[in-house]
Amino acid sequence: MVTRGVPGPRVPVYVISVAAELTGLHPQTLRTYDRIGLVSPGRTGGGGRRYSLYDIEQLRTVADLTAAGIGLEGVRRILELENQVAALKGRNSELRAQVAQLRAVLETTVVALQQKQPNLPAVRTPSTITRILGL
Repeated sequence: MVTRGVPGPRVPVYVISVAAELTGLHPQTLRTYDRIGLVSPGRTGGGGRRYSLYDIEQLRTVADLTAAGIGLEGVRRILELENQVAALKGRNSELRAQVAQLRAVLETTVVALQQKQPNLPAVRTPSTITRILGL
């Protein structure tokens, strides 16, 4: 028996009529949002739109913002800034992990120097140091 998993949030599976029903928006509104770049649904071989759960949430956000009186250009800018914030948060997490690694190496070295041990931690190869520093 083959078990089928639930598609991921970015897998485009919903046709435009289902996406319209799930968001409470008219299909023509979805086409307009696609045309101006507020949402980018996947496409079938024949060119039909397929929306993912991520697209549905994006459409709901657009609907909420426009209902609050924000124009489409303002909505586009808000979504763009939210994407930038998400990317920066991800990069910040990566940098924090690198800092933690470097602190651990530094602390080991300081302890060894304080104890005047002749056997300092092994010097890492340049490729390891480059990887840790992201160079």
